Amino acid sequence: DLTSHPDLFHRLVREHQATVYSLAWRILSHVAAAEEVAQEVFCQLFQNGGKLETERHVLFWLRQVAARQALDVWRRRRLRPRVGLEDAPEPVVKAPQPEPWREERLRAAMAGLPPMQRAVVTLRYQEGMEPREIAAALRRPVFTVKSQLQRGLRRLREELAEAAPVLERSLGNEYGSGK
Repeated sequence: DLTSHPDLFHRLVREHQATVYSLAWRILSHVAAAEEVAQEVFCQLFQNGGKLETERHVLFWLRQVAARQALDVWRRRRLRPRVGLEDAPEPVVKAPQPEPWREERLRAAMAGLPPMQRAVVTLRYQEGMEPREIAAALRRPVFTVKSQLQRGLRRLREELAEAAPVLERSLGNEYGSGK
């Protein structure tokens, strides 16, 4: 029981908070909502942690709960859109990246995926989970997970392929293509 072992709970939060937050953010594309999901996931861990037997079980459980919570939040937000201060972007200074347009393009393409495809692609490529693990975490058949993964990847490829010529022309015109 984690209520009687606060040090263990704090260690688990420190070790897994980035994973839980990142997974929620990748599904929701919203900082405040991802933070709320992460907080709720760790509250549930605190209450139910005594049932988890191993470190792998804890990680599996955290991914499963985070993905489900994020999908639930996404559905609620879609049905009940809100406008408030939390939606205003915070001023952030980002570290320079070698090709920021690629990362931004990928982020936009991921945000354009339906939430289940976004969750499956994120769990597979960010979290390194196998399709059977994703199926167990999302309580979906493995075939459904594979099909969502295939559709999501096809959609990402199409979206990024459409953007490539525009980006090349834009960069070529701006910096001189040498032609």
